[in-house]
Amino acid sequence: MSVFKVASRYAKSLIDLASEQGSLETIKTDMDSFIAVLKSSSELQAVLANPIVPLDKKKNILDALFKDKINPNILAFFKIMINKGRGTIVYATAQEFVREYNEVKGIVKATVTSAAPLSEANLAAMKDVLAKETNAQVILVNKVDNKLIGGFVVNIGDRQIDASIAGKLNKLERYLNQGN
Repeated sequence: MSVFKVASRYAKSLIDLASEQGSLETIKTDMDSFIAVLKSSSELQAVLANPIVPLDKKKNILDALFKDKINPNILAFFKIMINKGRGTIVYATAQEFVREYNEVKGIVKATVTSAAPLSEANLAAMKDVLAKETNAQVILVNKVDNKLIGGFVVNIGDRQIDASIAGKLNKLERYLNQGN
């Protein structure tokens, strides 16, 4: 079974537990903190994933880093995963939890890549258009790529909208090359 499927199943069970207990929002906030720590430390990810490191040591590391800082249910959940030999997917499970939380709450992530940074007003307008188009709350991130020359490219889910000058020039070039 793929890492994604396993992580998704664990994340789904944690979502269900949090929903039953009415603590989904607090667990989501704590999960963001957990992800930030793991993301910033590839060494910690490596230790959790390493089968040579004893299980007790992994659990002690989690206690030292997160006890009294995140919801005890999250900590207990990840300790159970470690006991089952699933330390390799703790980080993936945390990330999958956030993805599934966003899905449950109707939140989508989008990226707009532009030749220059967009103003707050432009970002807000684009966010509104995307929210209406997707019928979801949109979290929009702006990236800058001066290779676009002008315009923008929006990625939302598996869709891409290319309104860049570079994209239009590429289309024109392909069209002209088909004529030869």
